[in-house]
Amino acid sequence: MFEALSGRLNGVFDRLRRRGALSEADVQEALREVRVALLEADVALPVVKDLTTKVRERAIGQEVLKSVSPAQQVIKVVHDALVEALGGGEADTGARGLDLNAPAPVPLLMVGLQGSGKTTTSGKIALRLKGRDKKKVLLASLDVHRPAAQLQLETLAKQVGVASLPIVAGQTPLEIAARAMDLARRELFDVVVLDTAGRLAIDEALMAEVAAVKTFARPHETLLVVDAMTGQDAVNTARAFQDKVGVSGIVMTRIDGDARGGAALSMRAVTGAPIKLLGAGEKLDALEDFHPDRIAGRILGMGDIVSLVERAAETIDRDEAEKLAARMQKGQFSLEDYASQLKQIGKMGSLSGILGMLPGIGKMKQQIEGANLDNGMLKRQAAIIGSMTPQERRKPDLIKASRKKRIAAGSGTSVQEVNKLLKNFDDMSAMMKRMNKLGQKGLMRGGLGALMPKGMQLPGGRKPF
Repeated sequence: MFEALSGRLNGVFDRLRRRGALSEADVQEALREVRVALLEADVALPVVKDLTTKVRERAIGQEVLKSVSPAQQVIKVVHDALVEALGGGEADTGARGLDLNAPAPVPLLMVGLQGSGKTTTSGKIALRLKGRDKKKVLLASLDVHRPAAQLQLETLAKQVGVASLPIVAGQTPLEIAARAMDLARRELFDVVVLDTAGRLAIDEALMAEVAAVKTFARPHETLLVVDAMTGQDAVNTARAFQDKVGVSGIVMTRIDGDARGGAALSMRAVTGAPIKLLGAGEKLDALEDFHPDRIAGRILGMGDIVSLVERAAETIDRDEAEKLAARMQKGQFSLEDYASQLKQIGKMGSLSGILGMLPGIGKMKQQIEGANLDNGMLKRQAAIIGSMTPQERRKPDLIKASRKKRIAAGSGTSVQEVNKLLKNFDDMSAMMKRMNKLGQKGLMRGGLGALMPKGMQLPGGRKPF
């Protein structure tokens, strides 16, 4: 998300940096480009006007224009304005994620249009609450209109390992909600997720049904699920639900398919409701809290190291990582260890998403895209290692031409891909040996450049340092 906007804004700021001292005219010109970039990213016009007005008022001042690094000051002003537009800042420091501060069982009401990913999001939230928050969760489908909707939620409940309300044919949404809350009270559930029906478009019948369920269940959270890929239609949907039903938070799904991100930037200003969660992809663990400051950092190419570390902490097996680190320190890095590393990286999500959290990575975007980095590459490399014998994995020097052909055929890849993997492994092994040889003091003196094998290049033919 925000790829197009991030690219445009970083181009504007690069030009500002090259000018050194800035005049008021320079800032005005940059703001015109920022305005165009926001409009192209499908940000709502009132939000664009408000954001650029705030930036202009703060940027055209003596503390910015006369500062030692005026370009950096302008970037900070834009960053702060983006954080405010996304729902953060000093005036609004509300907790991100779900609010469960209520007597159990806590009802969560899921609302939205059909096809927005509401049912899948219900399953994702259940998995999150069970795994991270150690909550006992009950899933209940109130959708009596869409064929097999209740069966779909029942299947998701089994996949994530939580309970689902038994299906009783012929009941109304209100009767299902009453039965769900009664069961939750009797069997001491912590949270009840009520997944309501959707429609292809907003109509009075949908709103009346949702409002009736909300009045009965009195949910602690009413979460509107919207599809980020629908752009301003998502904003219009959110405004309608907020006006007619009232929502406490928004969950944006399919953010991995929305390169513009204008809906996210518009949502808080237009509806007044905060974005609480982001869904990226169909995997049930692909759900994350929404942090305005971190998102603003990603937009401006500052990266999001905190989220990257949190994702690593949630997905990486600590015991396995410690064993691997100990082996590396002893210089015992094998292809089996390399395969283990690939598996751990794959658990963290898409490579492009991981790289997008690193500061300054936007400037290498073309090289990264040219290198064709994706999770399919990780799977191919894992398949190549899986086609080797245990002896070959421990002693890669044994792998000559005939063995390479056999490994390529067994893994469904080419000899060139086998050669590339072996080259990557050799580079990593050389780096480990250099690290052990240099020690901590030597590494601090020589920096990362001292670890790189001679002749090693980044995608695009550039040397790393």
